[in-house]
Amino acid sequence: MTRSGAFSLSELEFQPAYLKLAEGELAARAERAMASLENCKLCPRRCGANRLKGHVGTCLTGLEAVVSSAAPHFGEESCLSGRHGSGTIFFGGCNLRCVFCQNIEISHQPVGDKVSPETLAEMMLTLQAYGVHNINLVTPDHIVPQILAALVIAISKGLKLPLVYNTSAYSSLETLAWLDGVVDIYMPDYKMSDPSSARLFLQAKDYPQIAGEAVREMHRQTGDLVFDEHGLAKRGVLVRHLVMPEDVCGSQAVMEALAAISPDMYVNIMDQYHPIKNTTHEKYAAIHRRVYPEEVSAVYEQAESAGLWRFDQVEHP
Repeated sequence: MTRSGAFSLSELEFQPAYLKLAEGELAARAERAMASLENCKLCPRRCGANRLKGHVGTCLTGLEAVVSSAAPHFGEESCLSGRHGSGTIFFGGCNLRCVFCQNIEISHQPVGDKVSPETLAEMMLTLQAYGVHNINLVTPDHIVPQILAALVIAISKGLKLPLVYNTSAYSSLETLAWLDGVVDIYMPDYKMSDPSSARLFLQAKDYPQIAGEAVREMHRQTGDLVFDEHGLAKRGVLVRHLVMPEDVCGSQAVMEALAAISPDMYVNIMDQYHPIKNTTHEKYAAIHRRVYPEEVSAVYEQAESAGLWRFDQVEHP
């Protein structure tokens, strides 16, 4: 098998992971996960909020998931968007407080409609009917129980698309265990490697350690990213890393950590960072500008030096 062939999977060979679970397994996980909301420790914040009674913690979400939008999306990586779009469901709320968040209205408010598992399941099925290539769950870490409950319903009604878990990687290993054999494609951010930067910009000093452990577990579950004959991602891990000004991310350490997990890790090094109103504060002065092309080039060089070679953009600065 050639090196490229090692990452290929025929469309006819593919079956979503959740369809391979033993009968009743997903429903049992959903039941246990929903019960855990009485003393919520879904994410590393472990706030203990009784979300069954509607109380909220850092994520600002109670019992019901908040959906900001659900539609075919063509702005994702081409291996997810394809010709017909990625079926994105944007959830409100978040367990991080990134001062530079590009979706701050959704994550810090949160803005959207509260939905039941039944409604969430119908959203998935409606997206499938549109012909999208996958169901893409955006910012899902704080609502895994609700997602599992919705999947039980959606699968019983014919859901058969790959499931994309689009996350900040501030994810607990206990919660990821519920997703083992459920998620096909993990798409984590790996934002920062420096605890002091994580404290200042994410309000989570432990982010680097948590994210590293989470990405390793995601890779253990699904492996390196594989594609079908049409170039669509079917299973594995796709890591996003947003290049930021003044290397506040500690990008070299991020790339080295990814290469240590797998030198075949598929990475999207992103250059679209832009400052927002929040970053005008003096203490955020280092990130109150766009990134320079040479900063992006430097991260590619660091990635290649670490041994990584599978990048979302074939040509880079």
